Amino acid sequence: MPTQSSSPYLPFGENKHAAWYGKDIISVKQFERADLEYIFGVAHEMRGMVERVGTFDLLKGKILANLFYEPSTRTSSSFTAAMERLGGSVIPINEVKYSSVSKGESLPDTVRTLECYADVIVLRHPETGSAAIAAKAARKPVINAGDGVGEHPTRAPLDTFTVMEELGRLDNLTVTMLGDLKYGRTVHSLARLLSKFSNVKLNYVSPDILRMPKEVMAEVAERNIPQAEYTSLEKVLPETDVLYVTRVQKERFEDPADYEKVKGAYVIDPDVMKAAKKEMAVLHPLPRVTEISVDFDDDPRAAYFRQMEYGLYVRMALLAMVLGKA
Repeated sequence: MPTQSSSPYLPFGENKHAAWYGKDIISVKQFERADLEYIFGVAHEMRGMVERVGTFDLLKGKILANLFYEPSTRTSSSFTAAMERLGGSVIPINEVKYSSVSKGESLPDTVRTLECYADVIVLRHPETGSAAIAAKAARKPVINAGDGVGEHPTRAPLDTFTVMEELGRLDNLTVTMLGDLKYGRTVHSLARLLSKFSNVKLNYVSPDILRMPKEVMAEVAERNIPQAEYTSLEKVLPETDVLYVTRVQKERFEDPADYEKVKGAYVIDPDVMKAAKKEMAVLHPLPRVTEISVDFDDDPRAAYFRQMEYGLYVRMALLAMVLGKA
């Protein structure tokens, strides 16, 4: 593990995380604070490289297989851009329904086939636990890009990197998560990751039927992180340093009537944000529907599109790490 540094980041190229070479990234539970500091250091250097030269040949000759069983624009494009910025190539598989899977091929067989052509596989799948199944079958690294309502382990590091870049710290924060906390895998991973930092308080604001899962709260509680649940944002917004907004995911509801009851439960707009701190950040995993008004987009606290850019640098860092080039 890298040692603490007086800089907020660790130096790029420090060869103390060679242990990530060839490893899968399946869960945020794999990351300790030192790992995150290392990832952020590499991501920060990646940002500088992209701004200076655009693309470079760190992963020249390497191939990524983007295996997406669910539709994705942001995550798929982010990994594609990350690999190509690093000089590598991508096999895009975004319409799995038209592939051999439609003929009944199992996930392990699909993964074993793709690793014959690629050096790393990024998997998005609708079933919780699918990434672990794929990783068990594969000899090459598998990166979980979201499995059902389970985890999204590359999203949480980019979210925390965003907070670090926007606010300059990850300790001494009050973070409020708003919206669909039941099905939102991004908030499940983020809550787990934030629990590794000091003096963090987590507020969960949601309708009763979309509350944060008890198992996630239990894991966070093991680290003695204060947590509180609310149905209204009004009480906690003034103390919030990071407001993480999620959309209510229509595709996760079995009963459309339940979706209709909660789809417009919260809307962030300039009037609502008058009660918030002047120095804070509003994040969103995107896509948004109506939960953040476009009228708020020009507010300097609106960090959600910068968040997407930060994600590119974090995924570049993770790809370099598992391919032994960080």
